[in-house]
Amino acid sequence: MTTTNGKTARTLRRFGFGTMLVASLAMAGGSIAQTTPDAPQDGGTPEASANRGGNLDLPSNPQIFGKIDPNVRKPTAIVNGTVITGTDVDQRLAFLLAARDMKLSEQEMGQYRLLVIRQLVDETLQIQEAKTADVKISLEEVNKSYDSIVRSNFGKSAQEMRTYLRSIGSSERSFKRQVEAELSWNRYLRRKVDINVGDEEVQAIIDKLKKQQGTTEYHVREIYLSAGGDRAQEVFAQEQQIMGSIQKREKGDDSFGYYAGAMSEASTKSTGGDLGWLNENQLAQLPPALVEAIKTMQPEHLAGPIEVPGGFSIIYLVDTRKVGVADPLDAKLTLKQLSVRFPDGISKAQADARVTEFAKLSQTIRGCGEVAKVASALGAEVVDNDSVRIRDLPPALRDIMAKLSVGESTPPFGSPKDGIRSLVLCGRDEAGGSTVPGVEQVRGQMENARVNLRANQLLRDLRRDAIIEYR
Repeated sequence: MTTTNGKTARTLRRFGFGTMLVASLAMAGGSIAQTTPDAPQDGGTPEASANRGGNLDLPSNPQIFGKIDPNVRKPTAIVNGTVITGTDVDQRLAFLLAARDMKLSEQEMGQYRLLVIRQLVDETLQIQEAKTADVKISLEEVNKSYDSIVRSNFGKSAQEMRTYLRSIGSSERSFKRQVEAELSWNRYLRRKVDINVGDEEVQAIIDKLKKQQGTTEYHVREIYLSAGGDRAQEVFAQEQQIMGSIQKREKGDDSFGYYAGAMSEASTKSTGGDLGWLNENQLAQLPPALVEAIKTMQPEHLAGPIEVPGGFSIIYLVDTRKVGVADPLDAKLTLKQLSVRFPDGISKAQADARVTEFAKLSQTIRGCGEVAKVASALGAEVVDNDSVRIRDLPPALRDIMAKLSVGESTPPFGSPKDGIRSLVLCGRDEAGGSTVPGVEQVRGQMENARVNLRANQLLRDLRRDAIIEYR
């Protein structure tokens, strides 16, 4: 069965601008995480990155004739006649740093400038190739998509976003250029890429998932540094420093992705060290020390430095799941939150007294119908939310909420800065039964994977044939 162009269009729309924004903020080199059940996973192990020369037959100790001066910056490029200016680079870099709240050293700033230039080169090639194929994107389409992205991802109006971008040293023009590239490339792919996913392939995946039903999968990320010769102690100490920085979130919310992209020597560095979801068979392909660590870790925890063949690794276990089995953490909760803020300058004794009073009265709640009365007695604010997944709660609250019955409340929690709070469980919608995907869901995942693979191949061809001059 050959997929129609309409189905391919639906596949491409599933990528959407969330992909674009994630790629921009994570600087992941355009890669899109795959969820295809049988997609091969690159373990990112030392062995995976050992043969970097491939069939080039590179000498092990080449003599370099000439040098690259690290003090000479080339912030502009001309891509097949189209100029990328230093202003383009500065504005895109400013947006990236502000969005991730990063403070970089001069050396790190240079690395990120190079990444931004590469992204701008790719966008230029995408726009050029689309125009060559007579793909036209109107200004109205760009503006409409831009407004939608700003509303859904930033919660701002177009005017508010314009003011924000200027305040951080970026511009609306820079952002819209990224939007135009995404629109152009998606429309180009819809014309050029034809996907063929047969019914037998889909059924084979479903049968495989049914056989694996109930087994555990692990979502893992890794930072690997080689430690050849006598560098073991140095690399071990370096990874300890990296772990400390990640735990302090020194480079923004996704500090693990920052260090993986900037320093990891595994082939997964371009995707922030993400190994994806690994089943038992895929996990067994990793070095035994990593397997042992992963199986004993709790989600959202780090482990390392772990000695592996050729170097050391830092492992982050994002989450675990049972294949084809509903996860209790996916249950949706209806909650009421009581919150009391502490006034400025409150003493510790006064804060302790308020906490004691709050805890005493909140324990008297017998169902959400009594929340308003208790809130009035405490002078507390009440906020309702009827669609919170247990998985989306902070780790410290997940276990508590999983054990609560309807009508019960959590122990008080908070801080002197944020005040004191308690959650009251008003209802729980358990996750559904078997989660083995259906035929169309599997087909869609396979289409996504193949379209993305073909898109990456096309972009590599464009890079190979491009005439690029740096100045």
